[in-house]
Amino acid sequence: MDKYFKYKYDDLFNPTLKALKELGGSGSVSEIEEEVTQILNLSEEAANEIHRESTTKLTYRLAWARNYLKRYGLLENSSRGVWALTENGQKITKVDQEKVKRTVVKKDREERLQKENDKSEKPELKETTEEIEEFSWQDKLIDTIKNIHPDQFERLCQRLLRELGFVNVEVTGKTNDGGIDGKGLIKIGGVLSFHVVFQAKRYQGSVSSSVIRDFRGAMIGRADKGLIMTTGSFTREAKKEAQRDGATPIDLIDGNDFAERLKELNLGVEVEMVEEVKVNQDWFMKI
Repeated sequence: MDKYFKYKYDDLFNPTLKALKELGGSGSVSEIEEEVTQILNLSEEAANEIHRESTTKLTYRLAWARNYLKRYGLLENSSRGVWALTENGQKITKVDQEKVKRTVVKKDREERLQKENDKSEKPELKETTEEIEEFSWQDKLIDTIKNIHPDQFERLCQRLLRELGFVNVEVTGKTNDGGIDGKGLIKIGGVLSFHVVFQAKRYQGSVSSSVIRDFRGAMIGRADKGLIMTTGSFTREAKKEAQRDGATPIDLIDGNDFAERLKELNLGVEVEMVEEVKVNQDWFMKI
């Protein structure tokens, strides 16, 4: 039951289109999310309400909204996670929610029937984009991480940072240290070195802005950069605080980002590629 975030995925069709127009026709998922938050004038409670694990209801339902608008022909996305208005998307300012839903459902049904009629292919309905499907494996991975021993979690974070290019990674694990769990060194371009302190916590829910402020206070005079990793999410205010003007910027990795990094580095995550074999009958007829 929705306590704060009252919008269904189809209620986000037009705010998503408006957000992309405000962003100049294209934007990252985080940029679209922030723009929609402002368009709907969402409260902090609504923007931060959790759907499941590290995903907010806003994030999850916006993913469905983008999926429908893409299948309706108004949006397109790149492999780098940038979404953009198509030529048709640039021409319109508003859509009929029910018409979009009916059109996409009809399209899905026709695709399913087409595949069922083609005996060479397994009946399968592709109703979601990859980004929505990813939430399921990410949730499973985060659940697994939450259930391992604290020492194992520390070693996992240490291994992840090393795989990302950090050296001299140490996990201190000290209490009352302002949230600093460890430190490391990252070298950019083989020339510039930065001392980094990090916090790695298994949170159930969202990390607040106060955690960011405490962490920044603890890192002053001890490091050039700060990094906070969590299996949960960050509130909107926490994200703003991390990049506040005039303050030392702190990089954030939430649960979904954490899972994505493990996947990219093949750390405890295996990606199986399904081979699809098609017989070219015309080729045999022309031999």
